Amino acid sequence: MSSAAASATQRGQVDLIDFVDWSGVECLNQSNTHPFVNAMKQGYRDDDGLHLESDSDEQLLIYIPFTQVIKLHSILIKGPEEEGPRTVKLFANKEHMGFSNVNDYPPSDSVVLSPENLEGKPVIVKYVKFQNVRSLTIFVEDNQSGNDISKVHKVILYGTTVDTTNMKDLKKIEDH
Repeated sequence: MSSAAASATQRGQVDLIDFVDWSGVECLNQSNTHPFVNAMKQGYRDDDGLHLESDSDEQLLIYIPFTQVIKLHSILIKGPEEEGPRTVKLFANKEHMGFSNVNDYPPSDSVVLSPENLEGKPVIVKYVKFQNVRSLTIFVEDNQSGNDISKVHKVILYGTTVDTTNMKDLKKIEDH
């Protein structure tokens, strides 16, 4: 693990991969041969031969729901020098977004990724904006070179869970 990634986890932050609700994950404008799971799912994201790639232009719109409420601290987006994402907008708890309405909402945070970020340095988000997150939408607006294809090798979300009660885990009390 790089020292930058280690510093993100040193402050009690964990990789939130275990809290992603994979049944609800969506990625608009992904290539059929290079889908989002290549960049996010454990095992896949560590394979250098696998990556997420955009299809018809450089933009990607990724929706990630969680199985429980989380606090997002930082995000790591790794990609190649030329086709790696540049402008990335993050939206907390915004559902049903599409390319037609993504600019209608102010992002919870917006970052411009540097070459250091694309090599594995996490970006610390505006923590106060990501305190009770049930879903995260990531909008890759453009890439480093302005090419028509964006590539993402790895996405890691760092944060913590919020202690809540999962209503599905409660058992009904029988009347005696």
